[in-house]
Amino acid sequence: MPHPRKQFGQHWLRSEKALQSIIRAAALEEDDRILEIGPGLGALTQMLLQSPASVVAVEIDRDLCPKLVAKFGHHERFLLLEGDILSLDLQGLIRPEIYPNKVVANIPYNITGPILDRVLGTVAKPTQPAFKSIVLLLQKEVAQRITAKPGSKAFGALSVHCQYLADCDWIADVVAKAFFPPPKVDSAIIRLRPRPYPDPVEQPQWFSSLVRMGFQTRRKMLRNNLQPIIDRDRLSAILQQINATPEARAEELSVPQWVALSRLLSAPTAPEA
Repeated sequence: MPHPRKQFGQHWLRSEKALQSIIRAAALEEDDRILEIGPGLGALTQMLLQSPASVVAVEIDRDLCPKLVAKFGHHERFLLLEGDILSLDLQGLIRPEIYPNKVVANIPYNITGPILDRVLGTVAKPTQPAFKSIVLLLQKEVAQRITAKPGSKAFGALSVHCQYLADCDWIADVVAKAFFPPPKVDSAIIRLRPRPYPDPVEQPQWFSSLVRMGFQTRRKMLRNNLQPIIDRDRLSAILQQINATPEARAEELSVPQWVALSRLLSAPTAPEA
């Protein structure tokens, strides 16, 4: 068996229970077309192909690609692309009629942020076409931040970003020993269901900048973190206007409150989306 490469962040899932949890969360149907990022040895690929869905797998490790072709090349519902998911022109390489509508993947933890930007997008530029659902196995701490509720310690800028763009669900915990080799941290399965925000912001780049500024020093109150752009007394009045206390910290505001705050604070130099 090939040895996992550290440079690609390879940790191969070998837990049948975790694999089944991923498949259930994906809710695969006959016309589904799956994008799998980093198939590795193909444990998840095999289960995906046992469903009626088709699979487009993207693998960066050129030594694994021949093995994946030998294992799955006979499947008419399997397409393998060799390359980096962060730089491949998927829309240029995949015909529109077979372009993936769902993502199901055990992703390399060292590029989680860039992968999220690729499959989910940003507030200013959501991924288009949007995926129907995105099921990811990723580091537990990151999963906690993505799915966190306002007021919790894990709730942060990533929470606001992802929850603005999608409904975010926690699916299951996955312990480190479920992988070979075991990572140094536990993992989790989450599901993101992208959708337009019901009350979209008019200045998405300003909104994102404001959220980052608000969470810059988590232990400080918002009126301290945002002091460079707004007078403390005026901000206190605005916070009361959006049903938050003047002493509120960033993690205490919900996504709708962040949207309201971005509207009530002027952004004279914020670029248009």
